[in-house]
Order: sequence, then C-alpha cells, then structure tokens
Amino acid sequence: MTSQITSLIRDIPDFPKPGILFKDITPLLEDAEGFKATIDLFADRYRDENISKIVGIESRGFVFGAPLAYQLGCGLGLIRKKGKLPYETISHTYDLEYGTDTVEMH
Repeated sequence: MTSQITSLIRDIPDFPKPGILFKDITPLLEDAEGFKATIDLFADRYRDENISKIVGIESRGFVFGAPLAYQLGCGLGLIRKKGKLPYETISHTYDLEYGTDTVEMH
C-alpha cells in the first residue's frame, strides 16, 4: 500500500527556489484509490489512540485532516497563515528551507 502511495507523489526539483525538492501531492489527490489508501493507512494507524482532535495545517493538512477526522470520529482544528483567522489566536513562527513563516490557530 505504501509503495502505491509513494508512487503517486511527484518530485519537482528546484521549486519554489533552486535547491528545494518539492513533493507534489496533486497526482495522489487525483487518484481515488491512492487517496483512499492514504486516509485508510492513517486511520488504521491511529484508530485505537483515542484521538479527540486532528489538527491540520493549511492547506494540505485540511485535505488529509478532514477525512481522517471523519474516519476517527473526532474534531478538526485548523492552523492557518498569520492573519487568516477571525478570532483570538495563538501563533508560532518557524524556519523554512527558504525563509520563515508564521501560523496561527484559535
């Protein structure tokens, strides 16, 4: 199953900058069986962990977090880029390979 998933993740060298290897999940999301296998793999791994909330960081985290939260019967918390959430937030700044960024959550 994992080789099926891995085969659907495309490497894009030098994106968004030279020296960065971008992992493009578009082919995985477009493949119904591959996407289902991915969610099932995560759900099987965490089903017995009594998880009360999945936290997904935008935007890939939303794509995977929502169906996983559904399968596990738990809530979904969202982490977004700074300034995108309308209520009180906490924030965290972190380093990237090509700079820094800040995310926030309610």
